[in-house]
Amino acid sequence: MIHNETIDTLLNRRSIRAFEPEPLDEATIATLETCAQHAASSQFLNDWSAIRVADSALKEKLAEIAHQPYVATAPLLYVFVLDEYRNAQIAKRKGVDVYSDDFTLRNSYRFSQAQNDAVLALHAMETAAESLGLGCVILGSVLGDIPELIKLLELPEYTYPVLGLAIGKPAQSPALKPRMPRDDQFFEDGYCDDPDLMLERLDHFDAEVHKYYDLRDTSRPVDAFSDQIANQATNRSVLKNGFEHAKQQGFVLDK
Repeated sequence: MIHNETIDTLLNRRSIRAFEPEPLDEATIATLETCAQHAASSQFLNDWSAIRVADSALKEKLAEIAHQPYVATAPLLYVFVLDEYRNAQIAKRKGVDVYSDDFTLRNSYRFSQAQNDAVLALHAMETAAESLGLGCVILGSVLGDIPELIKLLELPEYTYPVLGLAIGKPAQSPALKPRMPRDDQFFEDGYCDDPDLMLERLDHFDAEVHKYYDLRDTSRPVDAFSDQIANQATNRSVLKNGFEHAKQQGFVLDK
């Protein structure tokens, strides 16, 4: 492989869940937020925003939603949201009825694209933070109670929370999590759908993942990768959180 500072930053990314208590300076915050703004945006709609959570009581409430106390200790905490509210205000000023079928920014395709844009911006911020020697953890866990999160962050219609991001100076140095074989995620000229070949190569990855989790916390054994996938494949608790709450925020989504 070729190596440079950017590549090594990406290759060495890991989730940090323990932070030093010192706050981050304004120059660092401005740098991270500007890097997020420079991520790609579908059709330049700029259809994402981020809530910087500074209030300690609000951090505690987000930690409760996430069932992860360390969320409240992050010196810098964001919740990224897909955001068509701003574009709705622009369209309304130009005479568009934003509650009619003519307002297409609230449909399933735009919802997905705005969600993608929010994730791209978050990832740009995460990479920038890690390049500065900071630690990060992406927080899907803040979506554990979406109605409460929407209420706490005062999110208007045509917005929807996507992910959280906690940032700070790392107070831990966990081992790198193993990655699955490259040939199982990169195909040439078409998808390789031979299940026997795919699953045979994943056997070794299963063993690596199991060993990784065993070494990380011997008191909490974790299933092998394949077992984790099988368990999540039938987890209905994830489904009930999303669709109806997005409709309540004004989006017209197909199941």
